[in-house]
Amino acid sequence: MNDLLELDPSGPVLIAGGYGTVGTALTQLAAKEWPLLLTGRNPGAGSHLVSQRVSVQKWDLNQPEPFKANVRAVISTVNDSEDRVLRAAVGAGIPYVDVTRWTSRVTRAIAQATLLRPAAPVLLSSGWMGGVTSAAAAALAEETGGADHVDVAIRYDTNDQAGADSVDFIDRLGLDFEVRKGGKAAVVSPLSDTRWVDIAGHRTKVARLDTPEQFTLPLTIGAGSVATRIGFSSNASTTALLAAKAVGLFRWGSGQRWAPLRRSLLYSPGSGGTAHVRVDVKGPLGTRTALISDPQGQAHLTALGGFLGLHNVLAAGAAPGVSFPESAPDVGSALARLESHGVTILRS
Repeated sequence: MNDLLELDPSGPVLIAGGYGTVGTALTQLAAKEWPLLLTGRNPGAGSHLVSQRVSVQKWDLNQPEPFKANVRAVISTVNDSEDRVLRAAVGAGIPYVDVTRWTSRVTRAIAQATLLRPAAPVLLSSGWMGGVTSAAAAALAEETGGADHVDVAIRYDTNDQAGADSVDFIDRLGLDFEVRKGGKAAVVSPLSDTRWVDIAGHRTKVARLDTPEQFTLPLTIGAGSVATRIGFSSNASTTALLAAKAVGLFRWGSGQRWAPLRRSLLYSPGSGGTAHVRVDVKGPLGTRTALISDPQGQAHLTALGGFLGLHNVLAAGAAPGVSFPESAPDVGSALARLESHGVTILRS
């Protein structure tokens, strides 16, 4: 396997997985600003997106055939399990954004990218919704004089459009994970520590979930405690998920044999829904809340996170090296740009 990407400042932005659910939303946003090259295992599935500014090529990350292209930036919207996209981009000094890694793979990406000594920006933007929640937390922390506590509450709309990768987190629900509590390391179990939270006027039962911002926010903004919890628009889905945990499905049924059953609990994408996320930050100057709502759904909000990430890595003077969405120089302006794309952000 010898993938070969080369930097071409006038070339297209390469979107790995550019015609998937998130990739399509990102393509529709990014094609207005840059020429695009979409890749995936089945180029015919992206033919409806082809235009004078958008082309599609085959790059099957599960096959050994090498891939070659000259591009100005790369963003990955697929699970790059062998780091092929990351290594090809970072090794060639091409600005890179990633929006689809769970926490353990984010830590591996940090090590992989650092060992390659990146000559261009490497933005690991896999916090919930393409790093949007991370940027919101950082913006609120600026207003509260720090982040003693960060709480993220997600209302997952079971009627929303979703790609198969969107419920990959369900395969992690049998694994305990490390977080920060009161500035110290602590191990918690998935779907534990349940509570009721008002999210956009919806009383939602939420429970712990392993997400990358719980790992990055203590490192980047000095958060003492970070907790991300998820609940569902359907009370039946929440009840089923908690019941599955209670009988140990995610531990004894963790193998591939039980994957269809695990995913059937959540993966039944509909015609569309609204993405809601609540972020609460408590610091020395008080507590601030941001309620983020995207009527175009979670795929669109994730794509927006990636879109902002592309702007960050392609900005004049962008520094080489690994960074995260909450590390951007002006996270407040990032939230304003979200609002310009139809996202509502209510602060209190």
